[in-house]
Amino acid sequence: MMMLMVALTFSKSGHSGALFALPLMLVSSVLAADTAAPAASTCGSVKKMYKAAECCKDAAAKVTNFQVVPTPPTMSTGDNYCAGKKPYDAEPGDGYFNNTACLVDGVLDALEQAGTNVTKGYTGDINATGRMPITTPYWQAGLCPVNVHWHLGAEHLSVGEYDEEGVGPAASLAHGRRLAGDVRPGFKCHKYDIYDAKFTKEYDWQFCKDMRVGETYEVHWPHSAAGACGTPYQYQTPFYDGVFCKDNIISLDPLNTYMKIGVQSQVFTIVNDEEFYYPDLMRGMIVDGSYGSDVAKYTGSTTGTSRSGEVCSRYTPITWQVDRKCQLISASTFDKMCADMKTQRDDLSGDLHAHGSRELVGSHLAANNHQRL
Repeated sequence: MMMLMVALTFSKSGHSGALFALPLMLVSSVLAADTAAPAASTCGSVKKMYKAAECCKDAAAKVTNFQVVPTPPTMSTGDNYCAGKKPYDAEPGDGYFNNTACLVDGVLDALEQAGTNVTKGYTGDINATGRMPITTPYWQAGLCPVNVHWHLGAEHLSVGEYDEEGVGPAASLAHGRRLAGDVRPGFKCHKYDIYDAKFTKEYDWQFCKDMRVGETYEVHWPHSAAGACGTPYQYQTPFYDGVFCKDNIISLDPLNTYMKIGVQSQVFTIVNDEEFYYPDLMRGMIVDGSYGSDVAKYTGSTTGTSRSGEVCSRYTPITWQVDRKCQLISASTFDKMCADMKTQRDDLSGDLHAHGSRELVGSHLAANNHQRL
């Protein structure tokens, strides 16, 4: 049996809307019907790629923007020792990490939350000066990425970049609810232009689910010093399993969570234009030119729609590093990332769609330790 993956490496004049990763399967009859295999495209998709590359004219001599690499139907397996490591209790049965009321009888009863306003000059009201965020790149602090996922719209707010005045495809809210359930959208970027085809031409998605060209998404890369860094189990779904994989590193007493756990965050508008292709979005924030050049750093919490202005996360404090600028990224970049996610030892298929966005955290729930003011 044999399986190949046809992977596209775009040129500057690449085909708009072309498929990024097109696995070609040549499977013998000895493969059992229930054998698990990495995601693969149909022969029809391969045929589409072949035509798009104009291989019919001179197949032997034609050099394309595609690359053929092996993608075996199975991968080596082992014991996923990170599975189930998400903590629920600080002490057996106490439910410490359950969501909690932010205020009790009008008094703050939670530590700092996320996502906040990250506009330059902003700072919250919670005195967190004794809990300073990691200000160096995470790798320099001994953290590695353990997951990647994204939210519909931005959970953070950066005035003039992604905020209440942002724009996107018409009826994008209805689109999100129709395709992905009751997904709460966040803020939008200001880059969408209905008269520019790269914001409106649909893309033939192969791996990501319920995504849309022209829409705004906030990507999160959770990092941890307790991750299975440099092993096949580094990336995990849910991300909590990766964050808390190794024991005796993260502690509530003495408190070191903000030194051992961090999230990178970058907000994108998706375009159908290969000028904005990046090959390895799964690994972390893009830091190149204007990308990742203006980063807000503060301590907060985990996010998501199970939390709000009234319901707070107990997974706090952790460091956040947030790109203040909205960036353009090609749809093919996301689709290639989704293909990469499906090939991890702990399959990340549960994160191939956009999650809902938490309401913006008010200043009374935000830390006063924002850096790079």
